[in-house]
Amino acid sequence: MLGTLYLIPTTIGTESWEMVIPPAVIAQTRLLEHFVVEDIRTTRRYLSRIGVHTPINQIDFQLLNEHTKQAEIEVLLKPLMDGIDVGLLSEAGLPAIADPGSQLVAIAHRRGIKVVPLTGPSSIFLTLMASGLNGQNFSFVGYLPIKPDERKKRIKQLELRSKQENQTQLFIEAPYRNLHLFQDILKECNPETLLTLGVELTTSSEYICTKKIREWKNSTPPDINKKNCVFCLNYYSN
Repeated sequence: MLGTLYLIPTTIGTESWEMVIPPAVIAQTRLLEHFVVEDIRTTRRYLSRIGVHTPINQIDFQLLNEHTKQAEIEVLLKPLMDGIDVGLLSEAGLPAIADPGSQLVAIAHRRGIKVVPLTGPSSIFLTLMASGLNGQNFSFVGYLPIKPDERKKRIKQLELRSKQENQTQLFIEAPYRNLHLFQDILKECNPETLLTLGVELTTSSEYICTKKIREWKNSTPPDINKKNCVFCLNYYSN
């Protein structure tokens, strides 16, 4: 009999897990002794906070991040193939959403392993929910290019797609590049285009705001430097 792969959400920030993780999810997480994680140190701290049943030094942690090779991912399935349940955790939020864990999930399906997604926070979906932008038609496009010229070109492409399809465009950036992205959006987009910033979601410093580009230009810029931030863009046609 094969084990079950549980997709386990974690907190986005450092606030108490009781505020964002359902009790049933915590109960299931506490039972597991084998985990595939994006960051071992972060996961050890999280599991200690929620009070797992097994001592931390007796728990099996396997690493899966952007540097993990395909052949190494196959090896991570061995406990599951031996009938042992495994938890998959991202460094923050939901595993397999803007996260390399999706590769493990894909192989698990091919091997006939049961995959169980558990409820928890996603900064991407929380920002979309709170944006007031189109939640019926949206696209998450991940990270934009690092090079300035390519990034500006991509911003204009996303704005055009939003205009043509009335589709909200969601994207993220490495926290230390937030300001560069924000400034490029203000320069490249139509003054009437709507932009939402979702910053440090579910924490005490949470900030969510939607304004037209021209309004962002005429207001005091928010503090998004080196903070977790989700950007939502939607061409305003009214």
